[in-house]
Amino acid sequence: MVAADARRSANNGCGLDGNGCRPFDNSTFAFRCPANCRAVKVLNPHAVGDQEINYKPFVIGGPKEDGSGQLSTPIYRADTFLCQAAIHAGVVSNQKGGCGVAKLIGEQTNYQNSSHNSIDSIGFDASFPKSFTFVSSISSDCVKDLRWPLLAVTVTFTTILSLCTSAPYVFFPAVFTMLFLHVGLVSDPPISGNYTSLSSLIIGRFLPAAFCAAIFYQYSVKYQQTGLTAYVERTILWLGGAWIGSLNNYTFSFIPIQRLTPHDLKYQPGAHLALALIILLLVSIALGQIWYLRLEGRLPRYIALYALFGIVLIAFVILPYLNLRIHHYILALLLLPGTRLQTRPSLLYQGILVGLFINGTARWGFASILQTTAELRQDGQKGTILPNITTPVVHATNITFSWAISAMQGGVDAVSVLVNDVERHRWYYGEGEPEKTFYRQHGLEKEYFRFGYMKGSTTGDYTKAGIWESNGTWTKMAPGPS
Repeated sequence: MVAADARRSANNGCGLDGNGCRPFDNSTFAFRCPANCRAVKVLNPHAVGDQEINYKPFVIGGPKEDGSGQLSTPIYRADTFLCQAAIHAGVVSNQKGGCGVAKLIGEQTNYQNSSHNSIDSIGFDASFPKSFTFVSSISSDCVKDLRWPLLAVTVTFTTILSLCTSAPYVFFPAVFTMLFLHVGLVSDPPISGNYTSLSSLIIGRFLPAAFCAAIFYQYSVKYQQTGLTAYVERTILWLGGAWIGSLNNYTFSFIPIQRLTPHDLKYQPGAHLALALIILLLVSIALGQIWYLRLEGRLPRYIALYALFGIVLIAFVILPYLNLRIHHYILALLLLPGTRLQTRPSLLYQGILVGLFINGTARWGFASILQTTAELRQDGQKGTILPNITTPVVHATNITFSWAISAMQGGVDAVSVLVNDVERHRWYYGEGEPEKTFYRQHGLEKEYFRFGYMKGSTTGDYTKAGIWESNGTWTKMAPGPS
């Protein structure tokens, strides 16, 4: 499993009544979680009833506390991230990962929010057709995540190599290879079904990465490392910086910018301040490097080089239908030429940038510098039109919704209705009246309704949730998509 694995798809991904995600109950399955799953966050808004969840772990439910302070068996909604639920329930450790057995227990109601093991779960005060818990009486033995013991081994070998090797053509390729394999196979592996496919994936990424490494070795690393006799300083600054960059999923995780996109900069708390501080830091570093380049008489050629980089980036920005995306491996490639100086700051900067390049290519591959809006959006809001739902007719045990046919525009031909985050109805243009009556299924429990247009089998954005309250009143949905 990976940290973001769930047992159910979002919105109408499971089809009508969730039937595409059966079975709902009477099933158990073993799972294995890697370390550091707690750090995973949803990066686009996810609706849970009338709540909007973003930039936090996605765990819905947990144990309930009785009057004596005792905790009941934890119960989670099926779209919860499984490994984060396992950490929340204390089944596995965030530091070491681990294994367990989960059991599907079907429909449940009133999922309790709680805080356990540094994860704050989300509450949901309605019913949901698929849930799971953990089986404590059945064990699933497996090897724990070995990233920390293996980190000590790799750090030891690279440190010995740095202290005992003078030739840069031996030091750099060996360290680069060890760091790349450590990131790709141990500390931040990409999502893969098994170790065989993971090894194949990492080897495939290593070959083009090694070609890039040969280029920046030839034009940056070799000039800095040739004749260098301060091996202790190289170990602390260059190698230490390379480890900092390679482990940036840990070392830079405190920075509140998950992706350098307009959406994240606008909505992620603290992103604007963090970006401003990063820009100030980069400017101060650039001014220092400019001073040293001027002293060595190399400044004019570097001005020409970075002017060329700027022209290319501006050309990418103005291309229609594509968005410039500076991944951190691309940032490393852009900045590495300015670190060929044999100074202590350059040793540190070059090491960090090499580490960022390694982490970016080993974990994510060579993602394009130009991406479409859909690629940047991923599972986020699409910006599609929303259905115009008239005020419903509410009775004691049922509620009737209708929508204007005149609003069927932009090629859409259907309306999808979610009840408690599960699709319960689809109405296609021409198939009966544009209305639907729903009946209470769980006594006086509140129910959440969201509506979205469809075009064929493709669904657009859904409205925010309107609430059929337990007292029979209707709370209108807020404007905008969910």
